[in-house]
Amino acid sequence: MSDHAALADPSKPQDKCAVFGVFNATDAAAHCVLGLHALQHRGVEASGIASTDGADFYQRVAFGRVGDQFNNPEVLEHLQGRCAIGHNRYSTSGNKQDYSNIQPIFAELANGGLALAHNGNLTNYGGLQKKLVKHGSIFRTSMDTEVIIHLVAVSEKETLEDKLIDALQQIRGAWSMVMLTQDAMIGVRDPHGVRPLVLGRLDDAWILASETCALDIIGADFVRDVEPGEIVIITTDGLKSLKPFAEVSPRFCIFEYVYFSRPDSFINGIHVYEARKRMGRNLAQAAPCDVDVVVPVPDSGVPAALGFSEQSGIPFELGIIRNHYVGRTFIEPTDEIRHLGVRLKHNANRAVIQGKRVVLVDDSLVRGTTLKKVAQMIRDAGAAEVHVRISCPEWIASCHYGVDTPTPSELLATDRSLESMRLHLNVDSLAFLDITELYAAVGETGRNATTPQYCDACFTGDYPVAPESDDHKHLNRLHLVSGKN
Repeated sequence: MSDHAALADPSKPQDKCAVFGVFNATDAAAHCVLGLHALQHRGVEASGIASTDGADFYQRVAFGRVGDQFNNPEVLEHLQGRCAIGHNRYSTSGNKQDYSNIQPIFAELANGGLALAHNGNLTNYGGLQKKLVKHGSIFRTSMDTEVIIHLVAVSEKETLEDKLIDALQQIRGAWSMVMLTQDAMIGVRDPHGVRPLVLGRLDDAWILASETCALDIIGADFVRDVEPGEIVIITTDGLKSLKPFAEVSPRFCIFEYVYFSRPDSFINGIHVYEARKRMGRNLAQAAPCDVDVVVPVPDSGVPAALGFSEQSGIPFELGIIRNHYVGRTFIEPTDEIRHLGVRLKHNANRAVIQGKRVVLVDDSLVRGTTLKKVAQMIRDAGAAEVHVRISCPEWIASCHYGVDTPTPSELLATDRSLESMRLHLNVDSLAFLDITELYAAVGETGRNATTPQYCDACFTGDYPVAPESDDHKHLNRLHLVSGKN
C-alpha cells in the first residue's frame, strides 16, 4: 500500500499538492481537516485552510502535516462559516520556507474576496508574471499560482465568472483548483485533465477533492469526476457547469495510477489498488523471473508485488520491514551514517530471504539511489540472488505539470542502457513494465502514438503542453519566515 503520506520518499517523484473543498456544511473547517488528512500523501510540507461565513474570510496556514497544525479546537473555532477550502503542499515552484507560499492564497478583488488552492503547474508562468509586473502587478509570493489571482484582478470582464474564464484561458499547463468566494465554491480542471478532481455530496453539502479517499473519510458520496476543461460553480442554488475551453484530447497523468494516488481511491472509475495489481501481473507475464520469493519494496511496491506473485505462483513475502515512525534525525550526517541511513526506513527480514533467490518489486525507478541500497541490504542479509522488477516504464524525462522530478541528467534511465542500470544497481537482472502493458493495466488496449490517451511524458518525452523556456524563472523574492508556528 502506498504510504508516502507517512514520510515522503526523496527517491520518488513528489506530487505537487492536494485540494479539498466543502460548501454548505456545519463544521466545514473540521470536514476540511479530515479531507486533508486523507490527502496527506500528496503533500507534506505545509497545509492551509480558508473559510467564509458569507461575509468575512478566515484563514490558517502552517508548515508541517495536517495533524500537527489543525489539532487545536481554537484553530477550528477561528475558521468560521459553512464553506471552506484546503490545501496540502509539496512545492515544485516557489520557495519552500516562505509562509507566503502556503495555500490557499487570498486576495480582495473588485468583485469581492477570492481564496484559491491549486494542484498542478503553469508552464507559461514566467512570461505571464513578467507581463503582469510590467503593467503594475505586485507579487507577494514566488508561486505560479499567484499569476491566476492577478489575471482575474486585471481582467476587464464584468462578472467574476467571466473574469475567471478570461484568466484561465491565458494560462497553460496543468491545474486542478478549488476556489472560494463569499457565496460560491468553484472547481476547475485544465482542458487536458492532467491532475485529478472529484465531486461529492454529503447530505446538503457539496465536496470537491483531489481523490475519492477524501470523500470516504467524511462519509460523502462520490458523484462524478470533474471533467477535463470543466468549471463547476456551486452556490445555494445548486451546481452550474461550464466548458469554456477549446476541446482537446484528455491526457490524464498515468503516474497517478502507478504511485501518486492512494490505493483505495477510484480515479476515472478505475480502482487504483486493482490497477497496480494488474501492473504486477502484466510484469510477471512480460518479464518472468526464476526465483524463490517475491518481495515488495514497501510500501508503494506492495500491490504490484502481490499481482506479480499471483500471476507467477511465486510466494509473496514481506522481506523488507519498513519503519513508519522515522522522523528528523540530529545525527551528524557523516559518510558512514549516510550509508546506514536506508536502515532508518527499511530493514531486511532475514528469516524469509536468507539463502533465497529474491525478486524485488517496486513501482518506479527514478534516480535509483534508494533501490541500490535496498538491493545491497538484501544481499547482505544472505539472499542468493537479487533481481529487480519495476511496474512502470523507465523514467526518461522531467515532469512540468506539478510533479517534483529530477532533471533528465539525474534520471537513471535517461542515457543508460538496461544492462548499465543493472550493473549500477548491482543486481542479477532488471526489467521494467512496457508502456503498452502499463496502458493495458488501466484498461486500454494499447497506446495511441498519434493521440495518447494519457500524459506519459515522464516515460516518453511526449508532452501534451510544451514547457516554455522561462518555465521556472522567478523574480528576486523576499523570504518571509513567521515566528509563529
